[in-house]
Amino acid sequence: MDIGAKLKSMRTVQGLTQEELAGRAELTKGFISQLERNNTSPSIATLTDILMCLGSDLQQFFSEEEDKQVVFKKKDYFVKEDQELKNSVEWVVPNATKNIMEPIRMTLKAGGSSLEDQPHEGEEFGYVMKGTVTIHLGKEQHVARKGDSFYFQSSVVHYIENTGSSEAVVLWISSPPSF
Repeated sequence: MDIGAKLKSMRTVQGLTQEELAGRAELTKGFISQLERNNTSPSIATLTDILMCLGSDLQQFFSEEEDKQVVFKKKDYFVKEDQELKNSVEWVVPNATKNIMEPIRMTLKAGGSSLEDQPHEGEEFGYVMKGTVTIHLGKEQHVARKGDSFYFQSSVVHYIENTGSSEAVVLWISSPPSF
């Protein structure tokens, strides 16, 4: 098996750059490049982390059968914390990047925000489970509170920000996958 080629294929199918995958896996772009060219071999732990970021695992990676998991438990989630943006992202369906939709649960500390996303094809839907957020769509701003939902085309620069004084939690679904 050509591990590097398979990793590259999985990454490109999901529309991720080497830099984006490296960021999710907390590795360097250079390391991902070396892996994809088979210039280095990952440890099992590193390969496991990379595969989790790609919505897969060791068993799926080395088998030819497609995963048909329907229910995902907390132990299946992949979590990434961003201290600078004061947020954490949980991929609640770890293999969703190969699907039409990609749901995440984002927790924002007071003053926290998501990463600013550039215009792209697709749609975004969110449901505010806790707190208050402001949705920034280009020059427009829209406030959503607990129990509110939002929906928009991803055709302008967009991000969400916790404008409340306490933690905010949002279930956010992107189609096609873009987180």
